Parts: sequence; structure tokens; C-alpha cells
Amino acid sequence: MLTHLHITDFTLVDHLDLELSRGLTTITGETGAGKSITLDALGLALGDRTDADKVRPGCSKADIHASFDISNLKFAQKWLEEHELTDGDDCILRRVITAEGRSRAFINGQTVTLNQLRTLGEMLIDIHSQHEHQSLLNCRSHQRLLDAFGGLKPLAKQVKETFHSWHCVNYQLESLKTQNEDLNARFQLLHYQVEELNQLALQENELAQLEQEQRTLANAETINGNCQHVVSLCGDDEGIQDRLNNALHLLSTLQDKPQKLHEAESLLNNALIHLQEAQSELDHFLDGHEQDESRLGDVELRLTAIYEIARKHRIPAEKLEQLHRELAAELSGLQSGDDQIESLEAQRAEALTIYQQLATELSDQRQFASARLAKAVNDKLAQLAMNHAKLSIALHQTTSPTAGGSEAVELLISTNPGQPAKPLSKVASGGELSRVSLAIQVVTAQTSTIPSLVFDEVDVGIGGTTGNEVGQLLRELGKNAQVLCVTHLAQVASKGHQHLVVSKQTDKKLGAISSMKMLSKQERITEIARMMGGDVDSKNSLAHAKEMLTATG
Repeated sequence: MLTHLHITDFTLVDHLDLELSRGLTTITGETGAGKSITLDALGLALGDRTDADKVRPGCSKADIHASFDISNLKFAQKWLEEHELTDGDDCILRRVITAEGRSRAFINGQTVTLNQLRTLGEMLIDIHSQHEHQSLLNCRSHQRLLDAFGGLKPLAKQVKETFHSWHCVNYQLESLKTQNEDLNARFQLLHYQVEELNQLALQENELAQLEQEQRTLANAETINGNCQHVVSLCGDDEGIQDRLNNALHLLSTLQDKPQKLHEAESLLNNALIHLQEAQSELDHFLDGHEQDESRLGDVELRLTAIYEIARKHRIPAEKLEQLHRELAAELSGLQSGDDQIESLEAQRAEALTIYQQLATELSDQRQFASARLAKAVNDKLAQLAMNHAKLSIALHQTTSPTAGGSEAVELLISTNPGQPAKPLSKVASGGELSRVSLAIQVVTAQTSTIPSLVFDEVDVGIGGTTGNEVGQLLRELGKNAQVLCVTHLAQVASKGHQHLVVSKQTDKKLGAISSMKMLSKQERITEIARMMGGDVDSKNSLAHAKEMLTATG
């Protein structure tokens, strides 16, 4: 709940320190005294937009602190922990507005964004007036309100969890389908490329061998001619071999040859043997060349095929073997994803079935709870002089699964007979909206998660018995929540557990100053008498005011 409000140099407020308690706190004062200034300041501390006009004239900045006890607000504690802003059971929201119109926001002394301030503020306090903090104007709050009233939060949580399960699988499936189109295209390309390289069947070192063979075959005529000439030179008829034989014969006939001649004879024998082997190799080469005259054409065709595929891939021909291995490896590891898609489709169907079963159950229970809630609120509206007002709750079916279930919840109201029900945001009267909010809050007080409620203009245009009913409902609401109410009715003010009065004075140096104080029991009697229009010095007026306070208890 809100425990303390500190305001400095804000519009008509010079300095204000306000301690607040549980229950109903009523705020009263003369017209123009600035009763709504406190609520305006509180709204800024909760994240409302502002401008430089909010700074007290002649001052450099306005400073507003709102302190809250969050010991029982687990969701607020969790939010603070998630954002690393926690500071025990206390939480301080601060807003500073400069005379130039700039604004800074703080939570527990740490600078935050205005959106963060607003998000946390919505968990702590709900202002029912013509301010931005009207949760009933936000359709997202209608679903939470209905589910809380009907005790449907556990089921709603299950629906939300099953939705996220379905959404996760659906996202994976759709992503895989998109990805699978690209994978299939890559698969087809790789399959074609690898098949082409398979058909080429390039062997290790084959390219180098073919290129060497091609060069050899291209010079075949010169090679053959030279080889045949060498064979003739080595021949028996006056060739090298014949001459070597003659030389060996001459040396072999010598008797008692010196060692040197023996060595020479041995070398000539070796030369003869090498010559014969060379001649044999030449004969073999010439015989083979004569039998494979078409080989050059085959080699050149093979090389052309290799070079063409290398050009396709824009790589040197000698890199084809490596490319073949790499593409084959990628192809073997690449799957079309059809099996995975089939599995995810089955998971999605199962998740959707579970979601639909729970969402249908939630829809049925919401239908029942909405009828009970509408009746209870309409009964309260009748007590608040809105006999012709009828609240209804629309359950708009969604076209696709949502985290909130199969429908969007919206509160509608008709304020006059014969008029169609419209969204609460279309209700023109701030007073009517406040009374509708009051009726709903009283009905849902046992299930509300907002610990502090503020009502402004809740009694506009009413009085007498209706005013007394408004006050009684506010006091009833104050049993389970902290309630602040700005009022001009004595019937409402008398129902408060605490009573604050706003007054305006004029200071020669500071000009107009608005101040606020907590009233004592005797001061309350005087203020109630003033509000009833009686003479505050009259014994009858004071007695009537005292009787009114005594009746409240």
C-alpha cells in the first residue's frame, strides 16, 4: 500500500509530507483549494506524462516521492527482482520534473524509463478518475478481472502455458518449413554436382599423368624418329654394339694384360650389357607406340571433360578431387527435413488439441462467471443512483489461439434505457465512470490484486441517500484495500477511517500555497459541518456532523 507521499514545488504545493494508512482516507476542501493536486502528483510518480507547467513558478524543479509497502505483493517483488531494482519490502517511486519540461524517473534510487515506472505503478495503485491510470479502460485488465472474480486464474494459467507450448512448436515448424525450402534447393544442387563428379570419376594424380601423357603423345613423331635413329646407331651392322664387340675381342686376345686393361675390358662388357638393355627398351617403346596411335585423341577428350567441370566450379582443375570430397561429405550430411517436419506437425496437433480442450473449459466458466459478475455490479450500480445503467460482459471469439484463451473479454455498459451497450471508454461522464469503477471494485474487492485504489469525482452529480450509499461502499471497499477518495459530499467524507483536508493560503513571498493535513476527531466534526453547508459555529450543525460521524462508527 501507499505509505508516504512527499511533494516539493509542484503547482500550488510548496512542501508536503503525507503519511497514509490502510482503510478509507477521504480528502476534502474548499473549491479551488487544490484537492486533486495530490492525485495529480501521485499520477506523475506512477508514470503519467507531464510538462513544465507542473513546476511551481519560480522554482527549478518539482520533486515527488511515493513510498509503498510491498511485503504482500509477490508479483511486484518478482518484477523488481527481474529488473534488479529490489530493496526489501519497501519501494520508492520518484519523479523529478524540471522547469524546462524535462523529466527523470527513479525506482528505489535507480534511474529507470518512464515505461518501467508506469509498469510497476500499475501493480501498486489504481486511480479511478479522468487520469491515465484507469485500468478499466484497458481491455487487457477486463480478462484478469473476470478470471480473478470467477476463481479462474489456475485454469487461465494452464491455458496460457499450453498456448506457449503450441506456439513454440508452431514456430519451430514454420521456421523449419521455410528453412526446408532452402535446404531442398541446396540438396538438389549438391546431388547434381556430386553425380556429375561421380561420373567424371577423376582418380588421384590422374590429371598430372594425363597432362604428361598428352605432352608425350603430341611429340610422338619426333620421339619415334629419334628412337628409331638411336636403334639403328646401336644396331649390329657397324653400329655401337658391333664396335663394342670388336673392341672386346681385341682386348680378350691379349695375354698377360695389365690390371688396367682388365678393368677396361670389364667396363666395355658392362657398356655392352647396358646398350643391349637400352636397345630392348627402345624396341619395346616403338612397338607400343605403333599399336596406340589413337591414344592422343582419347587423352585430349578426357582432359577437356576435366577442364570443363573445373570451369563450372570456377576452380583450378587440380582442385577437383578436393571439391568432390567436400561436396559428397556435405550431401551425405544434408537431409531434406521431411521427417522432422512430420514429427513437429504431430507435436503441434497434439499441443493444439490440449490447448483447445482447456480453452473450451475456460470459455464455459467465463460465460458463467461473467453473468454473475454483471448481476453483482448492476445491483451495486442501482445503489449508486444508476438504476438504468446495465453492465454487460462481451466475450469476443478470437480467430486463432491466444495466450488468454479463445475469447477477448470486454466490459460494456448502457447508461440509459434503449441505448446499446458500449465500451467503458465511451462513457462520457467522469462521474459515471468513477461510480461504475466503484461498483466493480467493491464486487471484486476480495479478488483484486491492486492494493491501493484512488477515486476522484466519484460523487459528482449525486447527493442525499445516494451519497451515503457511495460512502458506505467506499468504506466497505476500504476493509480489504487502501482507498483514497476526493469528495465534496459530507456523507462520503464521514465514512472515512482517516480524513485529510486541503486548504489554500496566500503568502507574500511564495504566493498561493496549497497544503494538506490529517484532521483530528474534533476537526473532522467541524469540516463535516462546513461541507453540509451549516454554520461551523452553530451547535446544531456541529451536533449533526458529530451524529453523522458517530453513525459511521
